[in-house]
Amino acid sequence: MLMKRWKAKTPNFWKKVQKIGLAVGAIGGAILTAPISLPAAVITTAGYLVTAGAVTAAVSQLTVENPKDLEDGPKEEN
Repeated sequence: MLMKRWKAKTPNFWKKVQKIGLAVGAIGGAILTAPISLPAAVITTAGYLVTAGAVTAAVSQLTVENPKDLEDGPKEEN
């Protein structure tokens, strides 16, 4: 079921949300890997940005345009 959701067509709104989530995660990753020393609060916030971006991107990928595409066909009984 999860793989069907992952492969199903994603609505346009959620594609935009997914891109925003990826951008937020990338910003957090860039801050975390900065070659300069930053205050602890900035590093902590960057970690949260990476987490929030990853979760947002994953959840938006699992939304489907047509939930009926996820339904299994009729089950055959023996």
